[in-house]
Amino acid sequence: MFKLANDFRLLESGPRCGLNEWHLPVNKPGSSIMPGKVNPTQCEALSMVCLQVFGNDLTVSLAASNGQLQLNTCRPVIIHNILESIELLSDAMSSFTVNCIRGLKHNHAQID
Repeated sequence: MFKLANDFRLLESGPRCGLNEWHLPVNKPGSSIMPGKVNPTQCEALSMVCLQVFGNDLTVSLAASNGQLQLNTCRPVIIHNILESIELLSDAMSSFTVNCIRGLKHNHAQID
């Protein structure tokens, strides 16, 4: 999903100096200094969620390796981070679908 968000952002870049192959829906006004710029807010939000999940994954890995024999006192932090990651990814994908993917348009003039 991190790569997906970055690819969307790259393919939408433009209108003058980027690939400009896609048009993302306008969720927030762009810069007044760059007319026509659309801020890829949903791509940025999804990227931040992915970074948080990467951190949660590292925490789970370190906590899982911290047990002695058959006892791991870090199970609460493991469970917490896994459940948090599931909730974050679920909410982020719902938002990304509604606010980005559904309004996505191809720039056929640029692609051809």
